[in-house]
Amino acid sequence: MRQLLLLRHAKSSWDDPRLPDHARPLNARGRRGAAAMARAMRDLGLAPEVVLVSSARRTLQTLEALAPLPDSPIVEPMDALYLATPQVLLATLRRVPETARSVLLIGHNPGLHELALALVGAGGMAAPAAGAAARRLAESYPTGALAEFAIATPWRLLEAGGGRLVRFLTPSDLPEMAVP
Repeated sequence: MRQLLLLRHAKSSWDDPRLPDHARPLNARGRRGAAAMARAMRDLGLAPEVVLVSSARRTLQTLEALAPLPDSPIVEPMDALYLATPQVLLATLRRVPETARSVLLIGHNPGLHELALALVGAGGMAAPAAGAAARRLAESYPTGALAEFAIATPWRLLEAGGGRLVRFLTPSDLPEMAVP
């Protein structure tokens, strides 16, 4: 069984309208949320072997907030992941080495949300056993949110419906983020 972690970048700043979208940094809430998600990931024992990250400043800063990741994973910043469609994200995941048991992909909406929904599959959300996590995922994928999937197939064969949602965690679920 493989593990796929889909992490949307943390909350970014819109303070400087001169900055191109690719260069927008995290804001204070985003830095706090990313640090809280890092603690949650450590507490859950989530330790990716490969990290694929968009080259945008806010995704790279989200990754920095996760540091240090256990076991020094291979980290690959990729221009192609910036605002990527779910098809591009899926194609990228299909190129992950088969030896990798756990992959963290840090990206953007709407592509990340659409990929997560595709992995669950149309029948997954409607299934009675889908659970609260799948229903929450269907509603939205807020900044800083993490979806964990169990993947039964080799990466190269990953397709829509090919993931089982294990958990969906948002920064607002974390006790540290309950304080304004």
